[in-house]
Amino acid sequence: MDELEKEIGERVRAARAAGRQLAVAEAGSRNRCLVELRKLLAAAGGEVLAANRRDVEAARAAGRNQAYLDRLELTGARLERLAGSLDEVAALPDPLNQVRWETTRPNGLRVRQVSTPIGVIAIIYESRPDVTIEAAALCLKSGNAVVLKGGSDSLDSNEVFEALLHRALRAAGLPPEAVYLVKSREHRAVDFLLSRTEDLDLVIPRGGEGLIRTVVEKSRVPVIKHYKGVCHTYVDRAADLEMAWTVTLNAKAQRPATCNATETLLVHREIAGSFLPEMGRRFAAGGVRMRGCPETLRLIPGAEPAREDDWGFEFLDLVIAIRVVASLEEAIAWVNRYGTGHSEAIITADPAAAERFLAEVDAAAVYHNASTRFTDGFEFGLGAEIGISTDRIHARGPMGLRELTSYKYLVYGSGQLRS
Repeated sequence: MDELEKEIGERVRAARAAGRQLAVAEAGSRNRCLVELRKLLAAAGGEVLAANRRDVEAARAAGRNQAYLDRLELTGARLERLAGSLDEVAALPDPLNQVRWETTRPNGLRVRQVSTPIGVIAIIYESRPDVTIEAAALCLKSGNAVVLKGGSDSLDSNEVFEALLHRALRAAGLPPEAVYLVKSREHRAVDFLLSRTEDLDLVIPRGGEGLIRTVVEKSRVPVIKHYKGVCHTYVDRAADLEMAWTVTLNAKAQRPATCNATETLLVHREIAGSFLPEMGRRFAAGGVRMRGCPETLRLIPGAEPAREDDWGFEFLDLVIAIRVVASLEEAIAWVNRYGTGHSEAIITADPAAAERFLAEVDAAAVYHNASTRFTDGFEFGLGAEIGISTDRIHARGPMGLRELTSYKYLVYGSGQLRS
């Protein structure tokens, strides 16, 4: 075992021991940690932004594209949002020691299912340094130790955040070893981390499809993932056109580099002539490039022909694929074929059409008359999120405090024997 593997092994084992202390710590201590972290974050705003500027400048010099730089960059407004998420998480009910189910058996045994931490969670992510604070806050509130492996491009920002997290833990009387940032830039650090089945309980990757597939293929530790966010907005024949124009533009252009941005627009043929020309003008004014089916090209001058691989593609940019469909049934079938189980939306004034879309579309979040951009732990009232799962087992959609807990059975007897 070389020095890198030795360091990671020791720090992860220390996280395991610290996690056991967190699991039995009072809720007040865990909340005090978050309150203190919020104060430290506000006081260190200048230091955080200076470190982040170094990260962004280095990434720009390395030729990273604008979408990547947007995910990497921290601003005063984004730090305020982080502070707000800490307030919300601290104010949420304690997710631990909650009785989820209980019964008394005929022999008098009382059985309770009670929520517990998962244990030690590793988060492997790219570019977005705000994940460091959000993920750590949710893990600590739910009694889990957390191992953080951010991308090399965000290391300066993440080192500042780790120092703040350790200070907050100490101030709350909790072990700082509960948060461990892997600082090595070597790819083998991730490979070794993914082999630590005796020390890690769960891995959550956040980033591009390549990163997530690599983690899934290499990890010997259970993984919760989302591969891609290929999200659709379907404008039904009964849609309010003004609502459809504004919601669709927001879903695509408000922050296109995120996984919950709409990538494909579907439009019912009966209203395509009324809807698409104005939608095209609004997209063009917002800098959105359009790739459409033949019917779309006739209605939107300047749109480019869509290629087959544009359907089901995650652009993460100001690009959208547009297709005219003949029916609600065709829209549902299209979404279920090309969507990735993330977020899908219907714009319609027809309640029956909406209910059918919500029932038949297979996705973690399905919307009626709202932007797909709302799929987010903060927006859902979870305080923050540790990721958005497109899995169906254990967790689906934005993962908040409840999704970071498991359970155990507490069984109370009075000398019962099994015959």
